[in-house]
Amino acid sequence: MTTVPSAPTPAAARVRPDAELDHAVDVLRLLADRTRLAILAMLEGTEMSVSAIAAALDRPGPAVSQHLAKLRAGRLVTSRRDGTTVYYGQPDEHVAALVTNVLQHTEHALYDTPPHHG
Repeated sequence: MTTVPSAPTPAAARVRPDAELDHAVDVLRLLADRTRLAILAMLEGTEMSVSAIAAALDRPGPAVSQHLAKLRAGRLVTSRRDGTTVYYGQPDEHVAALVTNVLQHTEHALYDTPPHHG
């Protein structure tokens, strides 16, 4: 009797390990806050100080610092000290892509012609 080999499982269909899924859920929880998502969107391609972020968001500096601490613990931002000022940025292109994709997906849900297509 001849056996027919089974078709390979597509990469997209593979079951991810629990550790990967748990970490992804933690990342999404961090993104599920309006202030943290706004911070990450502002940091795309640049660095900003706490005071600059707080001013842009019209939020108190200590509140912004708490959000940045959570993002830093989740490794979604990097920090760099220059004298007494700490600058925050995105660690890599994956964080930028994640933020961009969720915001562009939202534009598709809200607008007939999403602004990123204009």
